[in-house]
Parts: sequence; C-alpha cells; structure tokens
Amino acid sequence: MTPAKRLNLLLLAICSVFATISLNAEKATNPFIWADVPDVAVIRVDDTYYMSSTTMHMAPGVPIMRSKDLVNWKLLGYAYDTLADNEALRLETERSAYGRGSWASSLRYHDGIFYVSTFSATSGRTHIYKTDDIEACEWEEISFEPSMHDHSLVFDDDGKVYFLFGGGNLRLTELEPDLSGIKEGGFDEVVIEHAEKVATDNAMLHAEGTQVLKKDGMYYVMNICWPQGGMRTQIVHRSKSIKGPYEGRMVLQDKGVAQGCLIDTPEGDWYAVLFQDNGAVGRSPWLVPVKWEDGWPVLGEDGKAPIVLDIEDTEDGLSNIVASDEFDRKPGAELPLAWQWNHNPVNDKWSIGERKGHLRLETLRVDDDVLHARNMLTQRTFGPISSAETKLDVSKMKDGDTAGLIALQRHFGYVGVKQEDGERSIVMVRAQEDEPEVLATIPLKKKSVFFKIECDFRDRADKAYFFYSLDGKSWNRIGEPLQMRYTLPHFMGYRFGLFNWASEQVGGQVDFDFYRIGDRLSK
Repeated sequence: MTPAKRLNLLLLAICSVFATISLNAEKATNPFIWADVPDVAVIRVDDTYYMSSTTMHMAPGVPIMRSKDLVNWKLLGYAYDTLADNEALRLETERSAYGRGSWASSLRYHDGIFYVSTFSATSGRTHIYKTDDIEACEWEEISFEPSMHDHSLVFDDDGKVYFLFGGGNLRLTELEPDLSGIKEGGFDEVVIEHAEKVATDNAMLHAEGTQVLKKDGMYYVMNICWPQGGMRTQIVHRSKSIKGPYEGRMVLQDKGVAQGCLIDTPEGDWYAVLFQDNGAVGRSPWLVPVKWEDGWPVLGEDGKAPIVLDIEDTEDGLSNIVASDEFDRKPGAELPLAWQWNHNPVNDKWSIGERKGHLRLETLRVDDDVLHARNMLTQRTFGPISSAETKLDVSKMKDGDTAGLIALQRHFGYVGVKQEDGERSIVMVRAQEDEPEVLATIPLKKKSVFFKIECDFRDRADKAYFFYSLDGKSWNRIGEPLQMRYTLPHFMGYRFGLFNWASEQVGGQVDFDFYRIGDRLSK
C-alpha cells in the first residue's frame, strides 16, 4: 500500500470517528441537573466554570462543582464540614435546622483567591470561605454578625469590598478590606428601593436572590420576585456605579425559571444559570441563552426558557453528584462526595470498615420520630426515575430500635425493621400527612433483609414505592405508595436516607452492606 493510500485510509478513519461522535452527541436539555441544586452561583476562570449551591441543614454543606460546558458538572467538595455547633444543627429536643442551615451563596474569584460566602439564620452569622485552590476544596473561614440575607459579594475596581443584599429594599454595605466584618463608617445604604416594582405592584415575594455582575463598565443586579397569583420572575437592574442610581426591568417570566446569575463562555456566548421548582425532586438548575440589546440582557428565546439547548451533550448521568457505595473502604476513609448527613453527625457513633465492607450506625439517644434521628446518611433523589437499594444486618438491634431506608422530606415514607420484645418485623411507615402511619408489618426471622425505594418524577407524578426482599432477587412491594410533596418546612427535594433510631434505649447497631442507585422502575 502506498503512503498516499495509507494517508487516505487514516483520514477516512478519523472522519468516521468524528461522524460517529457527532451522530451520538445529543443536544443538552433543561433542567441540566434533574435533582435538587438550587440557588446557583456560577463563575468562569479561563475555560472552566465553577458553581456553588444550597444544601441548608445538610453536613457537609455548600457544594462546589466544576464544568467545562455548563451542562455536565462534577462535585469537587464542600465549603464546610459543619456550619456551626448548636441545638438546631444537633437536632436536639424539638429544635432542628430543617429548611434553614445555610442559604443562597455567592461565588467569586479575585486576585487569585476563590471566595464562597453564605449566611444563616441558624447561626446568626454571615460566613465567608476562601481558598487559592478551589479544586482541593480546602477552605479558610471568616464569619461575623449579622446574617446578611441573599447577599452578593462585590470587589469593586477602587479596591473596596461590598455586600449587596436584602429583600425588597436592596442594601449596599461596605466590608473591611480583609472581609472580617462590616466596615465602621463605611458605605451602608439602600441603593434599590422596592426592586420588585419593575415586575409587579402586588408581590407575594419581594425581590431577593441578589447576584451582581459587572460588564462593559455597567453593574447588573439579578433578582427574583413573585407576583401575587403568578410565578417566580426574573428581574434585573443596572447602573454605572455600584452605589446607583439603578434602572430596572423584568427579563424572564416563564415556567417559574428564575434566580441565578449571568455567565459568559470563552467564545463570547452568554447564558443565565437559573433554577425551577421541579416538584418533589426539588429545585433544579436551568441554562437559558442570553443576548444583549442596548446594554440589557435578553433572556430566553422569544421570551421563553428553552427545553433543548444548542449545546452538544456527549456525557451521560449525574457524574458523582449521586453514587452507589459498597462501603468497602478502610476505617477512617472519607465518604464519597455524594453523601451528606442530615444535620451534624456524631462521628464516634458511625463507622465504615469497623465491620469490613459495611456502614455501621449505632443509636446514641432516644428520639420520638425518625426526623430527629442523628447520623442519617443521605443522597439526592434524581429524575426522571431513581431508585435506591440496600442490604441491612439487624442482628444487633435493641428493643425500640427502627432502622432502614427512607424517602426523606416532611412527608416521608420508609421501609425498615422494628424490634419489639425481642421480635423483629419489617415495617412500612408513611407520613402522608403530619402524623406517620404504619401501613404494613411483616414478621422477620432472618438476620438480614434487603430494602428498595423507587421514585417516579416523570410529569410531576412524584410517587415513591417501597419494597423488601429476603434474598436480594425476588422483590415484594410493601405498604402503599407515598405521594411526595415539596414542603417549605424542609425546603429541600426528597432524599434517600439510611437511618437507625431508638425509641427506648441506646446502643443498638445495624450494618448496611451496600447502597446502590438505579434509574428504572420495577415492572
């Protein structure tokens, strides 16, 4: 074969490969993460995007993600292990941090340093975390009073640093240069009054969710509001000075897609990264194309947030945002990033590797219900369909203990094992309303049992189904489906959770052999 023929064959092969890639590539769709990733803040450093989000009462908290294309994201870590140590975050007595913890964050890159800041009514403080290596996610914390609601961190060109924050009336407050607190005698004034007025005179929710961008010498302030009887609406104000005066307008009112920030690509394209209330799965992020006209951002296509994006998506799945786990690590090894504890954990009452290949949860106090169980280990549910499966060894339970797998929200459902008078039973419990009901009880003679929960989020069906198996192969549906509902008292999409709680005495143990996720429903 001549060199020319070899070259032609090589070129044909290369063209074939690229043609195959092109044919297999699909257009990205919204939501670009079908899971609970609300209050998104995004920055770009060179050709890499970073995003922070809200997980409130979970620990660790403020997830940090990375992407190269704005639609496929990898979880890098968290800004903190625990936000604070107080009664609410320890789930003590009737106190809890459900629906609170830390809220919407601001993400910045300035002079080689990354900053992510958040605020909390639970701690009563504003928290700023900084690092020179966001990939390592090792953060140094600064915190101070008060808690500054829905703030956006602004490093101005003159070297001054501000928070623009609040609800309705948006206040600009100058910080100390080292971000250690509010600067005494510094600028501190309302710069946008009744920001929601550009969209409505009758707001059910005043303007909040501030995100600031400076472009071409102009400051742009992104906010949401909620007109009475309407939907979450995106508004923007602009000014040549961070101190104002500002003029504003409504820029998107479609499908409730709103709250977030503006971001550009290395190629010069612009997008808004927003989110939508997506039923029981939670608040899911959307990507909306942006054009600029007369110095204003114009969001969407003909005023609509598109489902299909003009971005090729060659990846599959949710990366490491959710993950199966065989618990096959040595003692002391870190949990995969997909895991978060429901409130602050008690680290000497759980282990991986104490029994090889198992997660052990030990009860540590007597509680009234599963929602106050310490050391509940959780992951997000995800759409359109998701399932979680586990195997549980119950041989070291004590009377009054209940352990198993839960679909966690205020209106929860779980399948597990309960021990009473030395006898164990498989139970299915559902809190369809405020009070939990035991819908099924089956005697259990074996020392181990398998559990599974399947969630159907298609077309907002929001149904959860519960199963048990004695051999891991033949599954039996138990109890009744749970009609999942997103509630503000928890302010979070449903989560799968592994739990063990005591109603009579402490010290009982259970061992989880694995946690496996899936994306299909049983036939």
